[in-house]
Amino acid sequence: MAEEDRMVKMEVDYSDTVSKVIPECETLASENKLNEAIDKLLVLEKQTRAAGDAISSSKVLVCIVSLCYKVQDWTLLKEHVTTLCKKRGHFKLAVTKMVQRCCEMVPEIQDKERKMDLIEILRTVTEGKIYVENERARVTRTLASIYEKDDEREKAAKVLQELQVETFGTMEKKEKVEFILEQMRLCFETKDYIRTQIISKKISTKYFEAEDTEELKLRYYRQMIDLNLHHKEYLAVSKNYFEIYNTASVKEVEQKWKEALQRVVLYLILSEYDNEQSDMLARIKTDTNLSKLPYYQNVLTCFDTAELLNWSILKKVYSQHLKSKPGEPASPLDKEENWDVLQMRVVEHNIRVLAKYYTRISIKHFADLLHLDLKEAEKRLCEQVVKGTVTAKIDRLDGVICFTKRKDTEQILNAWSGNLNSVMDLIGNVNHLITKERMVHQVS
Repeated sequence: MAEEDRMVKMEVDYSDTVSKVIPECETLASENKLNEAIDKLLVLEKQTRAAGDAISSSKVLVCIVSLCYKVQDWTLLKEHVTTLCKKRGHFKLAVTKMVQRCCEMVPEIQDKERKMDLIEILRTVTEGKIYVENERARVTRTLASIYEKDDEREKAAKVLQELQVETFGTMEKKEKVEFILEQMRLCFETKDYIRTQIISKKISTKYFEAEDTEELKLRYYRQMIDLNLHHKEYLAVSKNYFEIYNTASVKEVEQKWKEALQRVVLYLILSEYDNEQSDMLARIKTDTNLSKLPYYQNVLTCFDTAELLNWSILKKVYSQHLKSKPGEPASPLDKEENWDVLQMRVVEHNIRVLAKYYTRISIKHFADLLHLDLKEAEKRLCEQVVKGTVTAKIDRLDGVICFTKRKDTEQILNAWSGNLNSVMDLIGNVNHLITKERMVHQVS
C-alpha cells in the first residue's frame, strides 16, 4: 500500500498553533514579506504532516496558495502547487482542499494566459489522483470553454473527451449527465458523429424518470434528434420527439405539445415500415390529443388502413397543412427532399396492400395501381422483397407477380401428413357406414 494511502494517527494537535501562525503570515504578506511568510508556513506544514494532523495541514496548504494568489505572485503559486502535491506522505484531504481553493481562483483570474497556466498546472497535479478527479473534470471543462470561445472546437472536444466521468464515483449524477451532454455537443459540432453516438449511450434514459431532470432530458433528446436526423433515422427521431412530448413541462403548454406531437407523426410516416414502426403508429393513434390535430390524425390513419393511397391526391390535400406557417418552427415537410421520401413510403404502403389482397397479379396492372412505370414498379417491389416486408416472385415470361409465400420442406411435409390423416379418417368413416348398411340389410 502506498504511504499516502495509509491511515495516520494524529500524534499532536496543531490547531491552536495554526490559528495563531496563519494571521501572522497574512500580515507579513500584506507587508510585502511573502517569502518570509511562506517559509514560516512551510515549516508548520512539515510539522503538521509529521504529526498526522490532516486538518491543520489542510489549512496551512490553503493559506500558502491563498497568499500567493492575493499578492498575484503567479510564479510562486505554480511552484508551490506543484511541489506540495509531490511531497511524500501528504494527506489526501490536504491536497484536495488546496486544489479546491485553486479551482476557486480560476474563474476570478481575468488574464487569459495566467488562467490557462493555472489550469494546466492543476490538470498536471491532479492527473491519476482519484480523490481530486471531480476538480480535474471541472477545470478541464473550463479549459474546453476557453478553447471554444477562441473558435478551437476540435481542441475543446479533444480535451473534454479525456474525461471518463461515467466512472467517477464521487461526482453527482446530474453533473455527470451535464458533462456527457457537453461532450456530445462538441463532438457533434466537430462532425465526429460516430463518437457522438458512442458517448450518447453512456447516459441511461432511466435517469430522466427522476425529479428535477426535465431540463437535462430535453437537452439530451434535442441533441439526439440532431444526431438521428444526420443519419436520417426517422423512426428514432419520432421516438425522441415522443419523449419530449411526454415531458410534463411540455404538456403544460399547448403550443409546445402540439409542435412535439406534429413532429412525432411526421417523422413516423417518413420512417421505413417494420414491426417497431407499426407498433408505434398504433400507439400514437390512441392518443386523445391527436384529435386536436385533425390533418395529422387523418394522414396517420391513411398509413394505418389497408387501402391504396393516391400520391397526387394525398399531396394536394395535405401539402398546405403539414408545412409550417409563417412564425412557426420549421416542419420536416418544408424540405422538398422529405416529400420525395414520403412518396416512397406511399409506394411501399401500396405494395404491402397489394400483397395482402392479391396472390397473382400482372406486372402491368401492378404498375398501374402504383402509378409507376414497369421498371420503377419492379425496382420498388424488389426492394421490399429484399427487406422482407413482402414475399413475391416475378415471372417475366408470363408478366405475372406471385405473392404466395414459398413453403419450406417441413411445412410441406406437415401439410401432407395432415391431409393424409384427414383422408384416412374419411375412409374409416365410410367403411363404418358401409358395414352398418350391410348389417341392417342382413337383418331385414
